[in-house]
Amino acid sequence: MSVSTVNPALTPNRPNRSRPTRDTRVRRNVVENDDYARFVRRVITAYGRRIASGDIEGLATLAELAHELDDVLEHTIHGLRDSGFSWNDIATRLQVSRQAAHQRWGGNPS
Repeated sequence: MSVSTVNPALTPNRPNRSRPTRDTRVRRNVVENDDYARFVRRVITAYGRRIASGDIEGLATLAELAHELDDVLEHTIHGLRDSGFSWNDIATRLQVSRQAAHQRWGGNPS
């Protein structure tokens, strides 16, 4: 058995088993999306500040992250559509018109 490298203070609800049982998989805690999104936003902002302060070598990586985020957004929107959400539902959350959302992401998934 390997030694756990998980910091218990950062993961207080993590089970103490090496392999979760079927029961713990069913009752798994859900990551709070708003908290997670704020964390990701802080990380990306900090990375941008570091690059802006003179780390020009990181500029290409930041641009790659932007492209990857666009790909993930497209995949997410197609997944939401497949799950039954309307273009109006999606557009409302993105604060764009239904037509604008459909024009940008309405094609076939890549």
